[in-house]
Amino acid sequence: MSITGDTQMNDKVHVIGVGMVKFAKPGASDDYYVMAANAARTALTDAGVEYGDIDQVVAGYVYGDSTCGQRAVYELGLTGVPVVNVNNNCSTGSTALFVGRQAILSGEAQCVLVVGFEQMEKGALNSKFNDRPTPLDPQVGVMNDVQGITQAPGAAQMFGGAGREYRWKHGTRRETFAKISEKARKHAANNPYALFKEPLSVEEILASPEVFDPLTRYQCCPPTCGAAAAVICSAEYAKKKGLQGGVYIAAQAMRTDYASSFEERSMIKMVGYDMAKHTASAVYERAGLGPRDVQVIELHDCFTANELLTYEALGLCPEGEAEKFIWDADNTYGGKWVTNPSGGLLSKGHPLGATGLAQCTELVWQLRGTAEKRQVEGARVALQHNLGLGGACVVTMYRRD
Repeated sequence: MSITGDTQMNDKVHVIGVGMVKFAKPGASDDYYVMAANAARTALTDAGVEYGDIDQVVAGYVYGDSTCGQRAVYELGLTGVPVVNVNNNCSTGSTALFVGRQAILSGEAQCVLVVGFEQMEKGALNSKFNDRPTPLDPQVGVMNDVQGITQAPGAAQMFGGAGREYRWKHGTRRETFAKISEKARKHAANNPYALFKEPLSVEEILASPEVFDPLTRYQCCPPTCGAAAAVICSAEYAKKKGLQGGVYIAAQAMRTDYASSFEERSMIKMVGYDMAKHTASAVYERAGLGPRDVQVIELHDCFTANELLTYEALGLCPEGEAEKFIWDADNTYGGKWVTNPSGGLLSKGHPLGATGLAQCTELVWQLRGTAEKRQVEGARVALQHNLGLGGACVVTMYRRD
């Protein structure tokens, strides 16, 4: 197997347990280690395994001191199990899953607990280490050259700038971006774990304060606290425990930035379009399946602009046709795919380290047929897209045969 996980493997990595806590606003949650331990306990119970059965733990978080993962899982027991802490910006949760899967495919572990969590502050994301250059200097350089820098939150300037570039290129209406947020609220209304469940109309979304054209307040994901976890295992372990026939990872890939992210002086490319496109293509090739074989998708809608761009990056519609895709309702129940049945980052919330594993949890529930009012009929193949600036994109395909 290559270190990127790109080689087609006969071994299946099974997802035998998932769990999460209800997301909360900053200041209204438990401490990070309490949330993480609760999510992990739920996943272990769901899997029917004990913490002592775990060969390795991978913990993901962005805002926290070193070894927060140990602080969280020490609540479960003190077994001496290896704990690896990862931080890959907003793709941290899926990166942790990627590392856990690699541990299983390498033969180093048979059963791995992956947990992601975040205890966030109010307000926009900001750097914590201001005595040194930011790792986003290349992205900021592109933004400065293309559109300049304003007082708006940095991430909103980046993704908003990408949305504006798309809008100018294709003549896309501002209402189209708002339509994505309207859909997110409708989906979240059926999710007891979501933070924002009150419906919003396109008109209300557009009337909310502008953050950075074309984004208004209700088109930006909120800072959120939360945790989610998954227990994954080898095919051999699943067979030994009598857990065959459940959900497994059919393919997974991670990509970082390409030269086009910076050399093309495009905001669309800078926020990860090519990363997402190449990652998705690798997953489709490895799985032997394409977008048309997928029924349900959880994708990284940190801003409505990124959801729109991701439709095209994942191959759900041709480039330049996302507006038609949205107004034809091909992104919701009754359409070609159901995207973000959980409500996505826009409405469920975005605790950075937890997001990738919350996406995983939702898709496992969908494939099991246990998503209740959110259930996508006939869901057998699911796709997950998790992206972080800086950059990293992880795409994972799940199946249940």
